[in-house]
Amino acid sequence: MVTIMLILISDKFDESMPKALSRFGEVTNDQKRAPEAEIILVRSKTKCTKEYIDASPKCKLIIRGGVGLDNIDVPYAKTKGIIVKNTGEASTVAVAEMAFALMIALPNHIAKADASMREGKWLKSELERTELYGKTLGILGMGRIGTALAIRAKAFKMNVLAWHPDVFFSDFAEITESIEETVGKSDYVSMHMPKLSDTKGIVNKNLLSKFKKGAYLINTGRGECVIEEDVVEALKSGQLAGFATDVWYSDPPVNSPLMNAPNTLFAPHIGSSTKENMGRICTMAEMIIADYVKTKK
Repeated sequence: MVTIMLILISDKFDESMPKALSRFGEVTNDQKRAPEAEIILVRSKTKCTKEYIDASPKCKLIIRGGVGLDNIDVPYAKTKGIIVKNTGEASTVAVAEMAFALMIALPNHIAKADASMREGKWLKSELERTELYGKTLGILGMGRIGTALAIRAKAFKMNVLAWHPDVFFSDFAEITESIEETVGKSDYVSMHMPKLSDTKGIVNKNLLSKFKKGAYLINTGRGECVIEEDVVEALKSGQLAGFATDVWYSDPPVNSPLMNAPNTLFAPHIGSSTKENMGRICTMAEMIIADYVKTKK
């Protein structure tokens, strides 16, 4: 008797995903069937903790539709012989465009202008804009997304600096020797770092004091790479002119001090949530599963 492989789609993906993956086996989105699943696909909602993994004894492959692996206990998965993959390449354009959208919207007061108009206010003289043209962008984390953002910034005639612990040259940015040098020279700072022991809380009171006064900070990397209370103080003091974020300590945020801070712009972790990216994630998941099936034979 041939056993049909069960594939569990645990979180929301493109609607084409079930049909695309059906050639590999049975596809379900029934969470209760996790103990039967050989392959589990997750985004950020499902937390693949030790307990979750132990409750999925037949699992051999976990695919994270997105960039990070924060919600998966990768070391423990490996001890159970589970392969863990992500689809990082798929999200590059979507997240880079999100970062750029926030970088445009924040100094142009797009959200405030829209909200005030709907309230019947006319804040023509109060909403003073600043331009990106000729300004310096500092990128923290010069991987795929950081590089894609640099290319877009160059098209807006911005000067681009970047810091990355193991990147020493780039065709699209001047690589600086230290993170302090990058933030000290930048009018805008955009964060594109994973959450690691070295990056957790990297933007804190000490580093914020090194920022160019009146700079704007944008985070589409990981929420825990900033100390929220320190960002709030920097906003209140004017050390930061504004802060925009799409990422949080938790989804959704709970009791975040940022909610009462001035000059902020928030999004609900939608950086990778474009229709085009969902299609790319589906394609990459197919490729990962196809490779996995080949190794089984």
